[in-house]
Amino acid sequence: MTENRKIARAASTIGMGTLLSRILGFFRDMVIAHFFGAGMAADAFFVAFRIPNLWRRLVGEGSLTISFIPVYTEYLNQQSEEEVRKVTHIAFTLMGLVLLLLTLFGIIFSPVIIQIIAPGFAKIPEKFQLTVTLNQIIFPYLFFMGLFALCMGILNSYRHFFAPAIAPIFLNISIILSVFLLYHTFQKPVMTLAIGVLCGGVIQLLFQIPFLWQKGITFRLNFHFNHPALKRIGGLMVPGLIGTAVYQLNVFIDTIFASFLPGGSVSYLFFADRLLEFPLGIFAIAIGMASLPSLSGLASQGKLEELKNTLSFTFRLTALISIPAMVGLIVLKTPIINLLFQRGLFDYTATVLTAQALLCYSVGLWAIAGVRTLVPAFYSLQDSWTPLKIAIVCLIANVALNAFFISFTPLKHAGLALATSLSSILNLILLSRKLSLKLGAVEIGKNVTSLARILLCSLPMGLTAYLICSLRDWTTTGNTLEKAILLLTGIVVGLGVYLLCSYWMKNEEMIFLVKMFKRKSRQ
Repeated sequence: MTENRKIARAASTIGMGTLLSRILGFFRDMVIAHFFGAGMAADAFFVAFRIPNLWRRLVGEGSLTISFIPVYTEYLNQQSEEEVRKVTHIAFTLMGLVLLLLTLFGIIFSPVIIQIIAPGFAKIPEKFQLTVTLNQIIFPYLFFMGLFALCMGILNSYRHFFAPAIAPIFLNISIILSVFLLYHTFQKPVMTLAIGVLCGGVIQLLFQIPFLWQKGITFRLNFHFNHPALKRIGGLMVPGLIGTAVYQLNVFIDTIFASFLPGGSVSYLFFADRLLEFPLGIFAIAIGMASLPSLSGLASQGKLEELKNTLSFTFRLTALISIPAMVGLIVLKTPIINLLFQRGLFDYTATVLTAQALLCYSVGLWAIAGVRTLVPAFYSLQDSWTPLKIAIVCLIANVALNAFFISFTPLKHAGLALATSLSSILNLILLSRKLSLKLGAVEIGKNVTSLARILLCSLPMGLTAYLICSLRDWTTTGNTLEKAILLLTGIVVGLGVYLLCSYWMKNEEMIFLVKMFKRKSRQ
């Protein structure tokens, strides 16, 4: 099987698991919007949840797995089973100790942490104290998600993607059940969300254990922290904490600025980001995670030309989905938010303000997705410093743009989202340039042509979906079934237009996927 087929099959497994998780995630967000709206309690929870959620993305989808897999894959290919087992045990021991200390630190210093990430909350003592309490309840989630990330890195190195991809559904189920079962138990019902997060983290970790046992992997204490593999993983991971997750850090920075804006601004950004994470998680992150073991294997064998071609394919495959997703979110932003969130305390005004944020986030979707495919290439070459240096430049640019948009334009919270999109585009440009210098030109002409074709196919798709959904009024609440049918019709018909245009224009990646699914259906 070619590396392209391996990546496509692995990405489909990750994508399907992530799709189920994202669907449940929307139900979770609908529950939160209904019970808590976009007021003080919701803002407090979203800020308290930012840190563990950022940790999950930085570590679970970022620095740990992306640093661990290249080194661990090399040991699987070149070292004995005993040596691989030793690396596993040492990594488990070190990770557990670091996470335990980090969790205790977070609980003790929660007031300081909240003061840093949401300084505007300090002006409202009740809101500040509620956020601190929620953060202290949620913080142990970091411990379980850190160990989960280690399990994911091990399983992905063995080309097992199902268990890590499906595990996040338990977080969403846990939060939903916690709200419905415990809402009337607490004087402050928002506490149910924090309890749901904590229980979800425990379940996600436990779910990995049987699949690890199937691979003959167990965890034991081993304190030989001077092992060369650990030093190499640490050398990649430390700069990778920033370099692999510029978008998440930019969203985090947006929260800090939003805390100074009118109430509800944090919530508008959160709900918009959740919608953007849907295509990112299902496709871009899935393809990035699926490609890392393949790219690492090629790099360890010195097959740099094949690595370059594989990377180019994954970039175009990601664009095949991220560009139409961008167009779809832009033209259908209001219908989607109305259907998913506009009920209970979440009114039409909240829908409009969330749609503004989603529009500004969406214009950078293609770049955010592109970054997720390029960064693994650097890590497969065991270079984590280049993404870090570029990330720092982009973070500075994001801060400057945030300050400009909220100070000199009427965009306010939407300006924060636009700043994140612009800094993501800058990140993609700089990464592409550095990668070309490192590996040589990565089929630039072919990639640009493919992107142009994808955009041309996406425009009639967006127009079709918009015209269908404009047949009804999206300002009112209610008529959920009718709205759902109309929105689904617009999406399906628009998708059909996109697929037909892509096939007619002989898009290489589309033809590849069609052939792969035909081959799979015959098996």
